[in-house]
Amino acid sequence: MENKMFCFQCQETAGCKGCTQIGVCGKKPEIAAMQDLLIYVTKGLSAVTTRLRAEGKKVAGEANHLVTLNLFMTITNANFDRAAIIKRIEQTLTTKTELMAELKNRENLPEAALWNDTVDGFDAKAAKVGVLATENEDIRSLRELITYGLKGLAAYQKHANVLSYENEAIDAFVQSALAKLLDDSLTGDDLTALTLETGKWGVDGMALLDKANTESYGNPELTKVDLGVRKNPGILISGHDLKDLEMLLEQTRGTGVDVYTHGEMLPAHYYPKFKRYDNFAGNYGNAWWKQKEEFESFNGPILMTTNCVVPPKASYQDRLFTTGATGVPGCQHIVAAADGTKDFRPVIELARKCAAPTELEQGQIVGGFAHEQVFAVADKVVEAVKSGAIKKFVVMAGCDGRMKSREYYTEFAKALPKDTVILTAGCAKYKYIKMNLGDIGGIPRVLDAGQCNDSYSLALIALKLKEVFGLDDVNELPIAYNIAWYEQKAVIVLLALLHLGVKNIHLGPTLPAFLSPNVAKVLVENFGIGGITTVEDDIKTMIG
Repeated sequence: MENKMFCFQCQETAGCKGCTQIGVCGKKPEIAAMQDLLIYVTKGLSAVTTRLRAEGKKVAGEANHLVTLNLFMTITNANFDRAAIIKRIEQTLTTKTELMAELKNRENLPEAALWNDTVDGFDAKAAKVGVLATENEDIRSLRELITYGLKGLAAYQKHANVLSYENEAIDAFVQSALAKLLDDSLTGDDLTALTLETGKWGVDGMALLDKANTESYGNPELTKVDLGVRKNPGILISGHDLKDLEMLLEQTRGTGVDVYTHGEMLPAHYYPKFKRYDNFAGNYGNAWWKQKEEFESFNGPILMTTNCVVPPKASYQDRLFTTGATGVPGCQHIVAAADGTKDFRPVIELARKCAAPTELEQGQIVGGFAHEQVFAVADKVVEAVKSGAIKKFVVMAGCDGRMKSREYYTEFAKALPKDTVILTAGCAKYKYIKMNLGDIGGIPRVLDAGQCNDSYSLALIALKLKEVFGLDDVNELPIAYNIAWYEQKAVIVLLALLHLGVKNIHLGPTLPAFLSPNVAKVLVENFGIGGITTVEDDIKTMIG
């Protein structure tokens, strides 16, 4: 059969409508089909686990982790390996069958909970259960908005889980929400309520990961990160998984191999525990979308721990390793043992045979302004606001991307008045963090909290300022929100901010294609969600 696809889950979707022939990300129709089917069977499994909980039975952690990783694998730029995705579908069907046997009541289960591959083959079934299977545009829009929020939440759950931090209430919500997405009786109002509830659990998920990271590695602190290179061979680690970085640093000790961060792994340098490793060198390169040119010049092996993979050029494909949710055909995948440990010897052995990285730039990045670091200088910040030295904070968190229109964020940062401070997290910072924007009384004008999940820190900072200034509403603070988005983790951050009551958020460079006109209207009217226009006009609107 001919493979067709429809995907509009990321910001760069074709024509801001949908990728129908091949994904802008490089995802091919046969991969998109299996991802659609993986989501479908995961919903089916979730219907079973939700029914089991309703009967008072406990769902084992293995099933919870299965759902979490399934969702994570379908995030944009995570997994391009059809065989790996099919293996997850088979594993999900097996687990569902085993759990189904424990059910007392199997009546009225959705079709996804009952389906197996004995009648339809995988491809035939995938063709029937994709995004467009929901015909009503508004219901489809809300279902996809929730699904993408759940994918982002699952990514954060996975990072916490590998550090042995669990929250079964979040797992139960994720699975019950997935099951509800199969229920055709739910109205637009029902799904809108579920969307906002997803934001509530998004806050809880980010809080869990913040606790996991800070209790494991210490609270991020003010840090200067080198951008140059050393003379030793190196390994470049990209993505978000701090546990993978810890294992890699332990295994490279004394080998003569340095470890560099890339993209979203940059904020690892801010954690005190990682500073004890002498071979933890610095940050190499920029955001994910420039990796084809930068990975080529790195010379050594690259380890991709999470999403943000671009299908590699042949020139470095044999140096690209994947692990966790990631997968690229033709690249070696590092599998975790039963206890979660990983053997990175193949990566290290290859590194020792490679030349040192080719230097791209020199200088430093200053960061580490997560909640505790900002709280430590809160009196200084408050005084600067009271004196008028700081007139406004602008949250410019989110994602970077390859579209030329994203240069807007560089120009916006440069054009901001000198009495404004940028609060950032995620790879969006690469658009401006290397510029010298100066400081205000010793407070840098760009405060980097860390990875995309560290947007939680920005929320805590806003809530702390609200408390300090004795305000009733977080929207009374001198804070504007100009957020760049790209993929599904940005969706859960947005929903979390909406749950916290934040209004008048500007999203760019385009509004999500998966928002139908009616759903977009609800977000605009109820929460003041808006797009971006020109730098000059937006500064007038947001800064005044």
